[in-house]
Amino acid sequence: MYRQGKYPIIARRTLAKGIFDIEIYCPEIAAEAKAGQFVQAAAEGFFLRRPISICDINKQNGSIRLVFEVRGKGTDKLSELNNGSLIDIIAPLGNGFRVLEKGKKCVCIGGGIGTPPMLGIAKEYGENATVISGFRNMAAVILQEDLRACGAHTILCTDDGSAGRKGFVTDALTEILANEKPDIIYACGPMIMLKNITKMAADSGIFCQVSLEQRMACGVGACLVCVCRTVKDGEEFNSHVCKDGPVFDSREVVFE
Repeated sequence: MYRQGKYPIIARRTLAKGIFDIEIYCPEIAAEAKAGQFVQAAAEGFFLRRPISICDINKQNGSIRLVFEVRGKGTDKLSELNNGSLIDIIAPLGNGFRVLEKGKKCVCIGGGIGTPPMLGIAKEYGENATVISGFRNMAAVILQEDLRACGAHTILCTDDGSAGRKGFVTDALTEILANEKPDIIYACGPMIMLKNITKMAADSGIFCQVSLEQRMACGVGACLVCVCRTVKDGEEFNSHVCKDGPVFDSREVVFE
């Protein structure tokens, strides 16, 4: 069940150029939220809300964290909100990640701004989680300390080698799969990255869930803005990222 309201921002910081981290006090939303879900945030002066993945959930404190990148005038307006400001959100929306039973091992893979949703799911596994993060360069790197703090083993990749190891997240995943077989893989990022990870998971016989990033309007499945192609039982059909996702079984996503 989702809720709509105006809630106070209790912490705000800049993580990298154009990337902002806000913590919102919303106990009733935090109580219901699951890793992988998202919010629809209203930016003052704009008709359509902006979808933002939930980065972290603190049920004890009654808060959620949103980490987002400025990609247009709407998110730029949201970035102007400060500690103490009220933010109008609808949440929690969509389907979250499937969490396996205690003791299972996972690999979480985030590409760029697809990294924030990986924090929430990695916390569910703690030391049984390996998180691979990929960024363009050192200036774009975010959330590594948070990921380590939850007990996860972290692998940082940058395109130019300015931080961590040089190369793509799929290079690191190849090395992991050569030595062990995790129980599940989670991924969020560019479609080409998700397509390659989906194939690697399928070839290794590992269940994989991907979180898709799409432009949205309503956020609840009433419009057709966020349609994606999926397949079940050999038949292709249209799904809504907001309502049917944003998390999908990777085997059901049709990658163009």
